Amino acid sequence: MSAPVGTPLQVLQADYANPDHAAALVMLLDAYACDPAGGGQALSAFARAHVVSGLAARPQAYSVLAFAGEAPVGLVNCIEGFSTFAARPLVNVHDVAVLASHRGRGVAARMLALAESIARQRGAVKLTLEVLSGNAKAFELYQRLGFAGYQLDPAMGSAQFMQKLLPAAPVQA
Repeated sequence: MSAPVGTPLQVLQADYANPDHAAALVMLLDAYACDPAGGGQALSAFARAHVVSGLAARPQAYSVLAFAGEAPVGLVNCIEGFSTFAARPLVNVHDVAVLASHRGRGVAARMLALAESIARQRGAVKLTLEVLSGNAKAFELYQRLGFAGYQLDPAMGSAQFMQKLLPAAPVQA
């Protein structure tokens, strides 16, 4: 379902118990996963079936959705962590996804503004996110919104995002 250009945009916090919100979240996350910026592969059947319930089971998680009319067009998933240096929450913006048809229209900026507002309500000291070095438009947006690389001591250099994949644990029925 595609919304015509000029359709008013509604940005709201997702209600994981709302079937329309749950379906929108899965559809948008899958579209993001299929995009080169999201890895270029569709979500697994397991992820599609469990992502919403997994988020709902974590009180530190929240999501923001954007709708153009009835059509879902954007998603931001956030996970609260804890800053030990500040002894306050921090929020990692884990996914930012806007359908290709709606990019360049301010959708991501509006969703991130709500994500930030929710983070402030939770007492968060900062928002964090990672962006691929080849995603210049996203990088420019994040800079425009006040995100920047960081370092604790210039002599130690800039922080780098890293990961270590863990083997999947057996799924309990």
